[in-house]
Amino acid sequence: MKTYIVASDIRSPMLDKMIHYALGNNDAEFITNAETLPDLRNSKIIFAVELDEAGFYNSIAQIISKLKARGNTSMQSSEAILLIHSPSELNTKWAAQNIILQCNMLGCSFMGHPVVEATGNLLNFKTWQKTLHYSLEEICLILCQRLGQRFFNDKQPIYENPKMLVLHASSKSTSNTLALWNMIKQYLSDKWTITEQHVENGHVKDCAGCSFNTCIHFGKQKSCFYGGVMVEEIYPAIEKADSIMWICPNYNDSVSANIMAVINRITALYRQLSFYDKYIFSVIVSGNSGSDSVARQLIGALNINKGFRLPPYFAIMSTANDPGSIYKVPEIETMAQKYALEVIESIRI
Repeated sequence: MKTYIVASDIRSPMLDKMIHYALGNNDAEFITNAETLPDLRNSKIIFAVELDEAGFYNSIAQIISKLKARGNTSMQSSEAILLIHSPSELNTKWAAQNIILQCNMLGCSFMGHPVVEATGNLLNFKTWQKTLHYSLEEICLILCQRLGQRFFNDKQPIYENPKMLVLHASSKSTSNTLALWNMIKQYLSDKWTITEQHVENGHVKDCAGCSFNTCIHFGKQKSCFYGGVMVEEIYPAIEKADSIMWICPNYNDSVSANIMAVINRITALYRQLSFYDKYIFSVIVSGNSGSDSVARQLIGALNINKGFRLPPYFAIMSTANDPGSIYKVPEIETMAQKYALEVIESIRI
């Protein structure tokens, strides 16, 4: 695999340092404009993003736009990570989520925790000083170095009999999102073991933000302060699963409260269990628009923060409003079948 650094044409000295530490002794070709853009399929890619005062990344956006014009396989079989520097304390997370989503829809995969964000004052590394006794800049560069090492050594896990956990909080009789999942499910290989978990209203209390030590204490027991169905059923199911399918109707451009509570509560499990070899997928249906907002939220919470692996084309997104209208979406069965094949191809058997 050839390595490319897709970098902002104007970069701060801080971002250049981050690139140097992430790249290590590996060779790479720099790309800073869309005019001389090579074939980025089957490549290792480091996005080095310098945000402006408004949080934009114009030169990289132009590169992504050109890749979009080449078609939705223009980053097929590629893997990427991101280094992002902002002149302020804002916009790094939004930029990361958006770049990851756009590239993922072109066939690019992302390992868990694929981003190092450096805000203007580097205060986002302050909590790291509790365990790494260095300056904020040194911590940033150490994290870049670690990310680069993981990236160049990353190997896709292999599963003989993949196990998928499907999480949803929808009514079976009226949910267009659940109906779309049921279309997809019939095309999945019989080699897959699929377990569905309905997160019912009121059964999962949201995270109350326990202290770090309290969370660690319960996490060591693969438990949580609140216990209940999360500890008794969902934690063990996540631990056994090789992938998780998140069924997400769009609620005000966000996942539902029940699903968000599950995401928040898996923090205790995350303290003790690595999610690096677990894939995430999602079925997202919006009544009007905004499916991409939900996809970015899942990327931020699960891939960037919790470390789940993001396969190419991780989400299928559609628009359907009235109950049953998903069946009237043009070529929806073809879309469902194509997505099922992408899910199958994402996981090596």
